[in-house]
Amino acid sequence: MTVNQSLVAAFAPTGKLRASINLGNPILANRDPATGEPVGVSVDLARGLAERLGVDLALVVFDAAGKSVAAVTAEQADIGFFAIDPLRGEGIAFTAAYVLIEGAYLVRVDSPLQSNEEVDQAGHRVVVGKGSAYDLYLTRELKQAQILRSPTSPTVVDTFVETGAEVAAGVKQQLQADAARMPGLRLLPGRFMVIQQAMGTPRSRGEAANVFLRQYVEEMKASGFVAQALARHGIEGASVAPAAGV
Repeated sequence: MTVNQSLVAAFAPTGKLRASINLGNPILANRDPATGEPVGVSVDLARGLAERLGVDLALVVFDAAGKSVAAVTAEQADIGFFAIDPLRGEGIAFTAAYVLIEGAYLVRVDSPLQSNEEVDQAGHRVVVGKGSAYDLYLTRELKQAQILRSPTSPTVVDTFVETGAEVAAGVKQQLQADAARMPGLRLLPGRFMVIQQAMGTPRSRGEAANVFLRQYVEEMKASGFVAQALARHGIEGASVAPAAGV
């Protein structure tokens, strides 16, 4: 992968690579309990890209996907890590996915719901994180159930409990952790969607930057970098996305 100054300028017009990091998705990033610094596969990929470009890395940290998307769309950040979605694609050029994540539903133990297919019924309220991939997807797909939005993905289950809603939706691992800390909850079997997590940059940065970023992601998957990062950070339930043409 050849790096020239025009590419560096496209990715880092301020002289630093500003990476938007979403702490609302525990698969991608968390805070190190010892240092408080953001860590995770998205941070590792951002650091690797900055090294490839020969610039310093500046992390721009958010607690929700919607805020992270807005930062890149407004060019307050140069790259970000998001679920691929047509609405987000209006302002952001995505790579192919680097990680696949399952989306699941959570209900109370005594809920009559037993399958994902039963969720979309009149009278059911489904809590999602505002602006998350699940919010965007379910807003399109649910025809009868009502969507309630919590401020961030990590607060979905708390909002679900507080409002007395019938269903919570989100990252399977986050819901499993919430079910473990709060008695009386269970996940519906299987998944209702697979999230394709990708890197993205503002479309205004040009096709050369888009191609370079797509190639970078494919190289990181093929080399084992992504798989090693998931293992290093103890992430279970997410898989490396298959190779894609660039």
